[in-house]
Amino acid sequence: MSRLGNLGARLYRGEVGYDFIRNRKIWYGISILITITAIIGVAVGGLRMGIEFKGGAVFTTDTKAQISTAQATDVATEASGHLAIVQELGNGGLRIQITEVDTAKANEIKETLSDELGIPANDINADLVGPSWGEQIANKAWTGLGVFMVLVVIYLAIAFEWRMAVAALIALIHDITITVGVYALVGFEVTPGTVIGLLTILGYSLYDTVVVFDSLKEGQKDITKQTRFTYSEIANRSINSTLVRSINTTVVALLPVAGLLFIGGGVFGAGMLNDISLSLFVGLAAGAYSSIFIATPLVADLKEREPQMKALKKRILAKRAAAAAKGESPEDGPEDLRDDAETAGTAIGRPRSHGRTPGKR
Repeated sequence: MSRLGNLGARLYRGEVGYDFIRNRKIWYGISILITITAIIGVAVGGLRMGIEFKGGAVFTTDTKAQISTAQATDVATEASGHLAIVQELGNGGLRIQITEVDTAKANEIKETLSDELGIPANDINADLVGPSWGEQIANKAWTGLGVFMVLVVIYLAIAFEWRMAVAALIALIHDITITVGVYALVGFEVTPGTVIGLLTILGYSLYDTVVVFDSLKEGQKDITKQTRFTYSEIANRSINSTLVRSINTTVVALLPVAGLLFIGGGVFGAGMLNDISLSLFVGLAAGAYSSIFIATPLVADLKEREPQMKALKKRILAKRAAAAAKGESPEDGPEDLRDDAETAGTAIGRPRSHGRTPGKR
């Protein structure tokens, strides 16, 4: 068995583990800092909306121009008064995209490009895109996102409980905010491909979250009938038991996306691949992070506020304090007595040296 596989088995059995729940305030702080940075990026720099949303003109040439794409960018930008995006096509021609251009201005730009690029005007194709079409796409995307969120909350509330639904919703909003913020900070263009990527990552993020929630749901059965584990400890064990699985699925999903983003878009300059690959890459990474460090700790926080969970924790801590006073430990005392950070100076959720299922006496 590989080292990673062996580690996964030990995490699942509770032999080793990291206390995610105990350190949740650290992750909350990191997430808040990242989210604030993303919001500031959007507020200050704004999103660079593509031609599909703002309207404009796209000029394409069938023959290779005698100037570089950088020179063509300068010519098109000066002729239009707006920043132009120039890409070299596979046949050697150029694709020049300029936003916020009307029909009259497009004809003027076409003549200027013909003179400066040395290409006959008839060999330059001009396609106009109206802003109303982009507005329709944006409205449908927002509608789809809203419907998705509502259905997610309803499903999770029925399949699990409302606290998990709320935590998953917060995690999804966290992922979307970070992804949009990255687009604003790096200046990538927002296109329909970006919207598709955003909607796609929500499914991946939700998948990782549901995997942990399912383990947590199984572990919390008859939780009030035992005095070995608090709800937070069971939640922490659920994260650890699914940790390697979450890492594996995320890495496998990120590899091809990274190929599109860094090799396809970066090395070969296939700019249109960046539209969807950046949103997928950032969203997948943020989704894996939120399912581990945000969603489940939030559930534990909400659940520990319940009177029966408070009473359970009180009984467990009292039992552990009694065991500590007698000098007993998990190794030399009764198997169901555990030290606690608040009573005996050890970490909550300390890995067990046996393989019993949490929640069973």
